[in-house]
Amino acid sequence: MSSEGVKDHCGVFGIFGHEKAAELTYLGLFALQHRGEESAGIVASDGKKLYLHRAMGLVGDHFTPDILAKLLGRSAVGHVRYSTTGSSLISNAQPFMVDYSRGSVAIAHNGNLTNAQYLRSELEAYGSIFGSTSDTEIFVHLMAKPAYKNTQESVLGALGRVEGAYSMALLTEKELIGVRDPHGFRPLCLGKVGGAYVIASETCAFDLIEAEFVREISPGEVVIINDKGLKSFHPFKGKNLPLAHCIFEHVYFARPDSKIFGENVGLVRERLGRILAREHPADADLVVPVPDSGNFAGLGFANESGIPLAHGFTRNHYIGRTFINPLQEMRTFKVKIKLNAIQEIVSGKRIVVIDDSIVRGNTSKSRVGLLRKAGAKEVHMRISCPPHISPCFYGIDFPSKEELIACNKSVDEIKRYLNVDSIGYLSHEGLLSAVSFPKENYCTACFTGKYPTKIFDEMDKFKLERTWA
Repeated sequence: MSSEGVKDHCGVFGIFGHEKAAELTYLGLFALQHRGEESAGIVASDGKKLYLHRAMGLVGDHFTPDILAKLLGRSAVGHVRYSTTGSSLISNAQPFMVDYSRGSVAIAHNGNLTNAQYLRSELEAYGSIFGSTSDTEIFVHLMAKPAYKNTQESVLGALGRVEGAYSMALLTEKELIGVRDPHGFRPLCLGKVGGAYVIASETCAFDLIEAEFVREISPGEVVIINDKGLKSFHPFKGKNLPLAHCIFEHVYFARPDSKIFGENVGLVRERLGRILAREHPADADLVVPVPDSGNFAGLGFANESGIPLAHGFTRNHYIGRTFINPLQEMRTFKVKIKLNAIQEIVSGKRIVVIDDSIVRGNTSKSRVGLLRKAGAKEVHMRISCPPHISPCFYGIDFPSKEELIACNKSVDEIKRYLNVDSIGYLSHEGLLSAVSFPKENYCTACFTGKYPTKIFDEMDKFKLERTWA
């Protein structure tokens, strides 16, 4: 990993065969803005040439009508980003677009390649020159191997080398390609609007552009879309690789109106809250969810416990998501201006605060302080997932054990640090009972330390035999 570690994941969108491809991509990225606020980009194709615009910041800050008018053509891909591997720089903004011997290709990637450093060292040893520090660029270099005859061979060949989490949208002059890793870490969905195919990280992007949800792109599937229609390939078929859907998508990241991994996110969160109420009941006057990701779990907790739900926090919606901001000093500042406790609601009351997670603890401590200052008589913290004890190598901001409060403090120590009267985390069993599919289908490595794939450390590039030719 880079010296900064893993930060967060991103959102991808792609469309093929629509007269307003760039405009619909713009709207799709708006719907996916919660997955990335550092940078945004769109690449469009008119069948002969690719047109790119990338910028740091929010989608609406840079994609003016004049910019969109320059993104010509009936197909496009887009990306919103937080840093995964690679710093928050314009050189790391996506989609990446390159020209090579078979034409041009743009790539938008959600996830993290766990063997990125190994592959990068190998490629550099054979003369590859990188223009960014992002692991996504590695995939482009793997596609450029001279022996490949076409884009399909390039993509399938590159997939044979990479490991880890990747949901991708690739665009050439004449094709849109969707790729999902065989473990299915990150969501990727297929839809249609009119006669045009659409792919997106979440179905909420389809709702905004009034596209029909067709299905999820299967783990390990490659879809190639062109003027002849859609073709599907399963290059990992027969390898019996385990599924590893990221459970934290349901806990925190995905929008509650999205359907991912086969079920609605909001309903899963409501079930998490109900189970949490059974596992960790509280003697309190009000259930106060932390907006926005705690809202559905809070509703479930209130319905199950019979304690009234109250909106004791008000949120400033002009502030982004604090947990996934890459700099700690910015996270701390944004907590202070993102939420405010409503004194008239919480003063003198015993409050059960429902939050989705506690990662570093700084944000939760600040929220408790707001309630105390507003006069809350008691504050009881309830968390709708288990304690985070391990870093994530698949694209979420749990970069090191040193930063994870549950890895360094006991539950009782966390209680004292946060200054709460009681604290309760959802159990691992309770978490997995809230989803509809077998527990073996989900990655819970951040809660257990058990990773579904090999994690390549810095020494692996010396331990493993080079296979590049």
